[in-house]
Amino acid sequence: MTRATTVRAVLAAAVLLVAVLITLTMSPRLGLDLQGGTRMVLQAEDSDTAKADRASTDRTLEVLRRRIDSLGVTEPTLTRSGEDRIIVELPDVQDPRKAAEVIGKTAQLTFHAVQGPGGPAADDGKVLTLPDEQGRELALGPVALSGAGVKEASASFDAQQGAGWTVSLDFHKDAGRDWTRLTGEAACHPVQDERRRVAIVLDKRVISSPQVSPTVACDTGLPSGSTQITGSFSADEARELALLIEGGALPVPVEIVEQRTVGPTLGAAAIDASARAALIGAAATALFITVVYRLFGALAAVALGAYGVISYAALVGLGVTLTLPGLAGFVLAIGMAVDANVLVFERAREEYAGRPGKSLRSSLTAGFKGAWSAVADSNVTTLIAAGLLFFLGSGPVKGFGVTLAIGVLASMFSALVIARALTEIAARSRFVADFRGVNGIAIPGRVRTWLTRRDPQLMRSPRRWLTVSAVLIAVAVAGIVMRGVNFGVEFTGGRLVEYSTSRPVDVETARSALAGAGFGDAEVTTAGAGDISVRTGDLDNDDEHALRAALAAEGGETTKVRDELIGPSLGDELRRNALIALAIAVLVQLGYLAIRFRWTFAVASVGALVHDVIILIGTFAWLGRTVDGIFLAALLTVIGYSVNDSVVVFDRVRELWAKARRKPLAEVANRAVLQTVPRTVNTGMGALFILTALAVLGGDSLEDFALALLIGIVVGTYSSVMTAVPAALLLERTSKVPPPARTRAPRARQGGAGRRDPHDNGARV
Repeated sequence: MTRATTVRAVLAAAVLLVAVLITLTMSPRLGLDLQGGTRMVLQAEDSDTAKADRASTDRTLEVLRRRIDSLGVTEPTLTRSGEDRIIVELPDVQDPRKAAEVIGKTAQLTFHAVQGPGGPAADDGKVLTLPDEQGRELALGPVALSGAGVKEASASFDAQQGAGWTVSLDFHKDAGRDWTRLTGEAACHPVQDERRRVAIVLDKRVISSPQVSPTVACDTGLPSGSTQITGSFSADEARELALLIEGGALPVPVEIVEQRTVGPTLGAAAIDASARAALIGAAATALFITVVYRLFGALAAVALGAYGVISYAALVGLGVTLTLPGLAGFVLAIGMAVDANVLVFERAREEYAGRPGKSLRSSLTAGFKGAWSAVADSNVTTLIAAGLLFFLGSGPVKGFGVTLAIGVLASMFSALVIARALTEIAARSRFVADFRGVNGIAIPGRVRTWLTRRDPQLMRSPRRWLTVSAVLIAVAVAGIVMRGVNFGVEFTGGRLVEYSTSRPVDVETARSALAGAGFGDAEVTTAGAGDISVRTGDLDNDDEHALRAALAAEGGETTKVRDELIGPSLGDELRRNALIALAIAVLVQLGYLAIRFRWTFAVASVGALVHDVIILIGTFAWLGRTVDGIFLAALLTVIGYSVNDSVVVFDRVRELWAKARRKPLAEVANRAVLQTVPRTVNTGMGALFILTALAVLGGDSLEDFALALLIGIVVGTYSSVMTAVPAALLLERTSKVPPPARTRAPRARQGGAGRRDPHDNGARV
């Protein structure tokens, strides 16, 4: 075994050992769409006294953290997003009304002196009039103290003096002096006089208006550390009041612009469905490459299993939050992981068949060397798409981008280190080298044999293929214009809620029930497995509760399995970001390809990419499928896959053209296409196995995602050959750039420096 092979084997064993240890000792971090819970995006807004910038948003986040910690939610997560947004994730919270009530839309806590009973006499436009806890109107003075001055508020039971449940207040130093002055002024009024009360107001609602104790003297006031609010509180009421007071005032108001709730059963079903799809798809892929490449295919399947362990361990070890699209990305990357192995094995087959007498080891080494350029370029384009998903996507789509990127890097390690070490060790065996039907490299393959025998001249008339592509684009555009694109709530704003009922409810019955409850404009559809999906415009949490009650009257026990609320401003922003993401994807891919290849190849590849995007969107328009954030993730993945295929073809065109600069480019391109078709077919089959399993077994949550990728891969495979190459041929007719220069082969080492392959019989033709 050579030194290089030994190093690869040791490195592979070390990485795999670490991955296994991480897998056995650490648990994955599941996103809310898999474990169930509520996710909110809060938008900080300017107020009369503060601007919603990074500093005020950070202070707001800390106030919210104190409030939410008091809810007792298991492992809540609060993070700032950008300058003025806060993302709140609450696992296991299925009813967002409770969380929204505590968080509040603006949640400004203030303390006021009571100036007397409210009414027409007090309401002169300058005095704030609000109802107290019993509904009686009070006229309140200006803000004397904000909730930011509250240091601590706690509920306790006073059994010694029989006061029952009380709330104790403690203020920061300066705020404590203001509190003493406020209560001292109130104490100057007679007992039972409304003016002896102090009103605590949260978001323009009086949450408590206690009267200063008769034992407090005028202008003396209450010290902050010994202040207690007494009353006929229950335990829950006292704790809630303490929670609201201790939460303090937000430095700036916040508005809920996005809210997503997923039931735990939906997440568990998605995990089970994805696991089944992964196992069946991976087994089918492993069986396929074993049949096609025999022993080396089986070794690649072993490396594929190692890839799965390494990729999963990387996700767990890095603390990546695994979302539903991310889980789909992990499954999809299994199918894409065979791409590098297929590229290598097909190049090795060419080397073995093209140079009679060449040993199996030499052919395999040449295959790895010849495929390196295509492997690197194709994976870089996929990484570009993954990066765009992370930086321009939102919510769970970011998780898909991270998962896809980790999958790409792990697949390269699997193919170029693990699979190479295994195949090089196997190739040293005389039995493997001598029996053509065992190793899988010495046999040409059925697709390659058929193409060699028929030798079709596909590039003889490039305009014919471009005409077919133009017709397909016209049909897709017709679908977009005539049927329209069914944008999801994520892009249009509004609310989408899915319910599961104990008794079957048809759509018409559900629509009538909702109309009778005042929701006549709600769009009602089925959501698979008999569930009801309701889509509306403006719908707050109280309205959603009433809507669910109306459905429960017809369907019995009604459980919310999914809830998505997107504010109109956020919907506009997401739609704008989606267009920006697509534009940047096209420009970045164009720039990368122009650097790595000729400008004609780059423009042709991007033209094929745009062709794929239009056809995919048009197909979804004709089918009436929803275009949402998950579709955007699939679309950007298709962009990476489409460019991936084009890179492989053009890499071969460049190589062959450099060797035969005087031959017509159409002839060279035709030969390159025929040589890369076996790779395209075998790689596509691996991805199709996975995606078909996801589409059939992945459930409703992943059906559209898998369908989009299936369509995209089929169309992308066609366009990389029948659109990109013909377009490049036509563009080259106007180009004055000379053919690529031939790369000089390295000279063989002389004398004793060289080593003869013991399995090489030395025969040459």
